[in-house]
Amino acid sequence: MAMLTFQKETPVVVATKTVPITSAPSDPARFGSRALASGELAHLLFDQQDRDRVHESWRKLISGKEFSYRPGLPAVARTALSYDRLRLVNHTIDNAEALASDPRRLASLHEWTGFVDSGLCTLASIHYNLFLGSVLDHDGYRRNLSEYTSMQRTGTFLCTELEHGNDAAALQTTATLDPVTGGFLLHTPTPGARKFMPNTSMTGGPKSALVAARLVIGEQEHGVFLFLVPLSDETGPRPGITVVPLPERMGSPVDHCLTSFDHVRLPPEALLEAEHGQLAPDGTLSSNVGNRRKRFLRSISRVTTGKLCMSAAAVGAGRTALAIAVRYAHSRHISGPKAGEQVPLVAHRSHHARLLHSLATAYAMTFLHRSAVSAWAEHTSADRADAERLVAVAKGWTTWQARNIMIECRERCGAQGLFHINRLADLQANVEGTITAEGDNLVIWVKAAAEMIFSHQTDRHSLSDRPAAERQLTDLDFLRGLLAEVEALWQTRARIAVRQGPFGDPIARWNETSGPALEMVSAHARLKATDAFLAAAEQATDSTARFLLDRLCRLFLLQQLREHTGDLLAEGHLTIQHIREFPKAIEAVVADLAPHMLTLVDAFDLPDEILASIPIASGAGVDQYLDRMPDNAEPVHA
Repeated sequence: MAMLTFQKETPVVVATKTVPITSAPSDPARFGSRALASGELAHLLFDQQDRDRVHESWRKLISGKEFSYRPGLPAVARTALSYDRLRLVNHTIDNAEALASDPRRLASLHEWTGFVDSGLCTLASIHYNLFLGSVLDHDGYRRNLSEYTSMQRTGTFLCTELEHGNDAAALQTTATLDPVTGGFLLHTPTPGARKFMPNTSMTGGPKSALVAARLVIGEQEHGVFLFLVPLSDETGPRPGITVVPLPERMGSPVDHCLTSFDHVRLPPEALLEAEHGQLAPDGTLSSNVGNRRKRFLRSISRVTTGKLCMSAAAVGAGRTALAIAVRYAHSRHISGPKAGEQVPLVAHRSHHARLLHSLATAYAMTFLHRSAVSAWAEHTSADRADAERLVAVAKGWTTWQARNIMIECRERCGAQGLFHINRLADLQANVEGTITAEGDNLVIWVKAAAEMIFSHQTDRHSLSDRPAAERQLTDLDFLRGLLAEVEALWQTRARIAVRQGPFGDPIARWNETSGPALEMVSAHARLKATDAFLAAAEQATDSTARFLLDRLCRLFLLQQLREHTGDLLAEGHLTIQHIREFPKAIEAVVADLAPHMLTLVDAFDLPDEILASIPIASGAGVDQYLDRMPDNAEPVHA
């Protein structure tokens, strides 16, 4: 029976004979040091020359004792701790307004805090992006924002309603102009119009909100705009404002509530103004956007940056889960094929292959996320729509893939993965929030699909005139070209469906189209991830890092193409011989990568302090952490 062998720097002590663990092949002429390779990979994963500015402050922050694991806290105390940490974040930065205006640093904040304190991640997204960012994107230049930038008051964002989630454009909250004072009356007309899930309790101190409401002037409704509303002071909610806590949800707790308004008076300056809506003293509204839906989208445009923040949180959490599971696979030993012999879990292909598939996906997710952040940070008015769509597509794909990674990693760690102190269970629960926040994934993909059916052209730059029979499954350009063909194929099917769908019945026509259209978006996401992966690999200078990126990208492409081999064969893009070789091609690249799994997760650059606090990531078991049980968790005696 052939066994992989692995070597670890710190010996694993067991009572019986062990098979040595090696982290790299023994051929020094071909492979450099693990530290050098992981350092090069980390350089490429974390924005290269911009790494220190974008990432290092957050990495250092979560390494501090203030972010140490606190088991056993009740939900209210955990939420309060998240608010305390939000203030610590604010104390760390030089300029809150600059952070809100920098998509790279803002997304990175979520990437590093999300796997440590998901509640903090949620609060930071709301305060810095949705609240402060929205004010700055409107008329923040003329407002005194010091109480928010100093966090004397926490900002929150009230858009969706109990009966209006994904159809937020249909929300019912109104802000009616008072012609006498020039101010507004903010009102919740029905129970279904109560604002759903904002963090509006008194936990964390006084709060102000941006409230999305329909602007009513006289008898005319002008669309949805944002209004700045002080919600509470030190004594509780302000008059006319009702806050009702919601039941505890899955994942890290946040003070989610239902919030309603009973003809709350607002001053004239409560309305956030920009080019899409400005109110004259005589009550006349001027706007460069005639469509009320477009006014609404302009008002809530910060959700695009919010999607980047959710992607970042999911990408960071996915990498963390893999770092835990891979380390556990190397330290956990089981009985070997010989009597008295112990082998690490990672020695078995049935174990390490699944983790390697997830590792390839995690690298692709990270590079796609970086590409989306750059596209949004650098977009112009001419390419804004394309950048916005890329952000939405990337958000859906990365958060869905993160969920799959969490499930795989938890299962690979067995019962140990069920304990909260080993973090995998928490990571799995918390990633669900990223899938729903800032637009449910399926909804935002449906929008992207509708746009892409006719307006998008598949990038087939890697196509070759050479016949398929002359191409190899080890050729990354060939594999990339096959994935482009998959995207084009589903786009063609979507176009045929929309043209041949039932006439006069838009819903029935879209029902015929949505299946292939969503497959097109899925293939597009994976193609964009591939392009970002290849671009990063081309910049690798260390030979081992370049080798690993080549094999990881190949593994990623092979696993993406596997479900489409029938279509590709039918269209003449693959041959029968390719189909026969597919399983062996995957096995070969897995075998190449298996000895390097620790190098691949070392590149995720997780702080030692974080890893040391996770039993199975540091070669320990939960029994060695029993002294960390909360004071109120007394042992039970028979």
